[in-house]
Amino acid sequence: MPILRVGLIGLGEVAQSIHLPVLRDQRDLWRVAGLFDVSRSLLDLAAGENPGAVAFASAEALIASPDIDVVFVLSSDDTHQRFVKLAVEAKKHILLEKPACLTVREVDELLALTQGYEKTIFVGYMRRYATAYTEGLKALPAFEEITHARIYDLISEGRHFLQKSQAVLYPTDIDPDLLKRGAADREALIREVVGQDAPADLVRAYRGLTALSSHHISAMRGLLGDPKGVVSAHRTNGGANTTVMFDYGHFVCNYDAVVDDLGLFDAMIEVRSNTKRVRIIYDTPYIRSLPTRLEVTEAGPDGPVTRTLAPIYSDAFSNELRVFHRHIQDGTTPATDLADSRRDLALMAEAIAKMREARPF
Repeated sequence: MPILRVGLIGLGEVAQSIHLPVLRDQRDLWRVAGLFDVSRSLLDLAAGENPGAVAFASAEALIASPDIDVVFVLSSDDTHQRFVKLAVEAKKHILLEKPACLTVREVDELLALTQGYEKTIFVGYMRRYATAYTEGLKALPAFEEITHARIYDLISEGRHFLQKSQAVLYPTDIDPDLLKRGAADREALIREVVGQDAPADLVRAYRGLTALSSHHISAMRGLLGDPKGVVSAHRTNGGANTTVMFDYGHFVCNYDAVVDDLGLFDAMIEVRSNTKRVRIIYDTPYIRSLPTRLEVTEAGPDGPVTRTLAPIYSDAFSNELRVFHRHIQDGTTPATDLADSRRDLALMAEAIAKMREARPF
């Protein structure tokens, strides 16, 4: 397999703690060839840790460089569409961190632009590449036998884990005017979905859906297919907590997200039939190779019997990048492409509409 030259746009906590270490580990597949961030301190740090990588003066220069094969778009969500457009014009392979965009409109514009595109565009939903997930997919009951599904994310933000385990740099040298413009751009995109008159907690709820919840909404569809729609959705705790019920016809999937400062990570998918329960259990992705678990419980003559595939130390991000590389080499379409990601955003918009119906203000 050829070693592909990667350029990274955005060098924040996920790039520092996950993407750059994984790329260096997979030296047989990738070489970190280019770097860009709006923070000079982050750019200097990454350049020092990745000898031979060019520190570019702009994202545009990195994307246009003939010495870059693959562009990793790890920047703020509001910039995703612009950088993907530039990378498509430059005919690069693209890894796009989730969410692909903040609105269906943005993704639709990208889908129109990329019809017939010969390079690979891969959206980074790493939970779908965890070994517990891929093995759990094989262990599911037949769809018509499923009676219930539930998903929860009861977690704290990444900083709670990173500040205790890694020396991640949080920059203080970003132009304040640039930060203000970025915040205004994000707000404008979010209000396309939630409404110009939406209260702050509904805005926060949508931010949570596109950030944390996008992982499990994507994982849900990968396991169960697309739901018929959203039965109900609710927000509490200033929009930090959300509950969504998805309609699968003969069963529902309940999703709960709770974000607090307890410093714990508790994430799980459970699918049940009358005689079987499959659980996929995740730990925080911010500390690499923490184990995931797969539990399969079935009814037996003497009571329930549980088989456990655990601990699984294979890293979901490492799995994801190997799959991405294989798609590039084979010219095949990833499961997590732009069209797939659009379906997540459409469900999030539907959940927001249900939240407005339940409690407009």
